[in-house]
Amino acid sequence: MIETQFHTMPDGRRVAFRLHRGADPALVFLPGYMSDMAGGKASALMAWAQQTGRSCLLMDYSGCGTSAGEFADGTLSRWSAEVAALIKVQLDGPVVLVGSSMGGWLMLLVARALSTQVAGLIGIAAAPDFTDWGYGEGDKARLAAGEIVLEDNPYGPEPTPIHPGFFADGQAQLQLGSTIPIDAPVRLIHGQRDADVPWRLSLQLAEALRSDDIQVTLVKDGDHRLSRPQDIALLLRTAALLTETFE
Repeated sequence: MIETQFHTMPDGRRVAFRLHRGADPALVFLPGYMSDMAGGKASALMAWAQQTGRSCLLMDYSGCGTSAGEFADGTLSRWSAEVAALIKVQLDGPVVLVGSSMGGWLMLLVARALSTQVAGLIGIAAAPDFTDWGYGEGDKARLAAGEIVLEDNPYGPEPTPIHPGFFADGQAQLQLGSTIPIDAPVRLIHGQRDADVPWRLSLQLAEALRSDDIQVTLVKDGDHRLSRPQDIALLLRTAALLTETFE
């Protein structure tokens, strides 16, 4: 087990991370909403990186997992700034961002911030702009008025809270309405039985990205999590093929 370390942001908040140093480009895993670096996909990616000698960085956003802070304070802007800061401090070579669900939205923001340091993107059921398409007008009005919206959680007993600050920041960070100025290679994986993020969103994202080197893989019987052994194997094959093109 790789030791958990902490990066201190300028305002004092401490962000937990685990880092394996190896060959570039480094893989950087960005978890989904209310997820952390202990999840199955993150753990599998780190184990594969260790086996193959690849650099890999896992992290918990502030307010998530083992990082300090309150989840209610989390926003895309706050979390993407944490990711970018951690990469700048810990990794001086090229990186491949691997974003799961909301992490697929964050990877776009981080890629735009880091520019040429980003050597590639891998989206797993990427969910950019979900504050826009994921809620009805009633919930949007409640969030805009400062109310917390609680959603049914198919993955646990407690409902999933959406906080007004996160919603407002998300609405200010929408990506799909214009060309996304990212030219790095992009690989998008999406299950066609995803009940949370429509698989056609990955096609829409592929169209919006400026890069011409984009491949979309649809898993006909795949759900949102894409955490079955065959799904993990697909992710690792994708990571292997993308990273070896830089060697």
